[in-house]
Amino acid sequence: MRFYSLIFPFYVWLVTCQLTHAQKSSGTNSKLKSQAIQDIQAKHDAYKKIALQIWGYAEVGYKEKESSALLQKTLADNGFKVEAGVAEIPTAFVATYGSGKPVIGILAEFDALPGLAQDSVPEKKPIAGKNAGHGCGHHLFGTASVATSIELKQLIEQKKFTGTIKVFGTPAEEGGSGKVYMVRAGLFNDVDAVIHWHPGAANAVSMGSSLSNISAKFRFTGLSAHAAASPERGRSALDGVEAMDNMVNMMREHIPSATRIHYVITSGGKAPNVVPDFAEVYYYVRHPNREVVREVFERVVKAANGAAMGTETKVEYEITGGVYEMLSNNVLADVMYKNLNTVGGVAYTAKEVEFAKKLQTSFTYTVPPVDQAAKVEPLTEDKEGMGGSTDVADVSWTVPTIGLSTATWVPGTPAHSWQAVACGGTDIGAKGMIVAAKTMALTAIDLFTTPALLQKAKDEFAKARGSNFQYTPLVGNRKPALNYRD
Repeated sequence: MRFYSLIFPFYVWLVTCQLTHAQKSSGTNSKLKSQAIQDIQAKHDAYKKIALQIWGYAEVGYKEKESSALLQKTLADNGFKVEAGVAEIPTAFVATYGSGKPVIGILAEFDALPGLAQDSVPEKKPIAGKNAGHGCGHHLFGTASVATSIELKQLIEQKKFTGTIKVFGTPAEEGGSGKVYMVRAGLFNDVDAVIHWHPGAANAVSMGSSLSNISAKFRFTGLSAHAAASPERGRSALDGVEAMDNMVNMMREHIPSATRIHYVITSGGKAPNVVPDFAEVYYYVRHPNREVVREVFERVVKAANGAAMGTETKVEYEITGGVYEMLSNNVLADVMYKNLNTVGGVAYTAKEVEFAKKLQTSFTYTVPPVDQAAKVEPLTEDKEGMGGSTDVADVSWTVPTIGLSTATWVPGTPAHSWQAVACGGTDIGAKGMIVAAKTMALTAIDLFTTPALLQKAKDEFAKARGSNFQYTPLVGNRKPALNYRD
């Protein structure tokens, strides 16, 4: 009893000290977060200008020369040390500020999609002379990430906390798997946590997984001949493609139901009266589990080889991309969700409401109310994986990673649409971008100032990944497919 009477006062003192420290830390964080919100909002117009420049460039994967250069210059002008051309990718970069631990990474994308050139108006209006458009909002993505990083740099510079901020300029997310090569090159090995975001039609923190994916181009070669005068002398490369596609389509009945297979014929000949001696088909194979993707893709390869044999053509294929499924982190998700609620959603002006309602008339399905953009969606976990794939997933298996989406598009707008491109060229897109920048900055402040929180996220990451995990990229040892959009 005497022992407890002696130790109890010490215990009370220890708990009191811990609570006092937590209260002081919480109070300090609140001040830092308020400052970050105000600073980023004050630069809304400047960041909107940068985003619209990249929206105008609309450069596709691995060709984002001007977009990457603009983000690099913005970071360099703000005191970051920029290393360009990393991981054998001319448009990839890493920008660093600060020193020591923790090292917090911010992902920045900036590639556009082919075939989606669109003006910033609520009706379909392609821009003459242009092909690509930012149908996934990566012009906003890269700019918000830079905005976040500059704010964190200023706080480090003001000695509000210590550590290192790294901005990863990641090209070719749309099918080129740019981050995979950066992971493979070891660029994330010293990073403690990674934060990212993505444009969308709602405000939500990303939970759960995504679809693993292998993409490849299958190229058939045959013999050209006059299609009427001497067809027997020809061997149609297009026949090879069509035979392959037919076999793959029959295979759909006999693969796991969660599998997704998509293809487009990118080259099928030039004239009906010439037997085509070259044809190409571009495939995606997806599933929530990367091992299933590997297996199904091998069956697609067998279909290609069988098609070539049956049509007396030759086939070769090039894997242009391959990504894992996402590894979620609940600890980081909870932190980001609280910060997103602090920031709030996107409030439209009367003019923006008019734009939004007119845009919504272009959809053939029921859409949410316009004011949904002002709300934050509940934090829910998607165990089956979202409908898309992302090379962020490979980062998530290397370092604890968390992301969110914000309402940069009118509610109900699907990604990869002309409507998404249109929204991204307006202040609706810029407002959502600023929400993302603020939320990421607040989340990073928590990670910089709360070592126990970061350690908790790392512990969850280590357990979820497993002690025997070894990273093996789905792209193998190939070099980045720098011309996959050609």
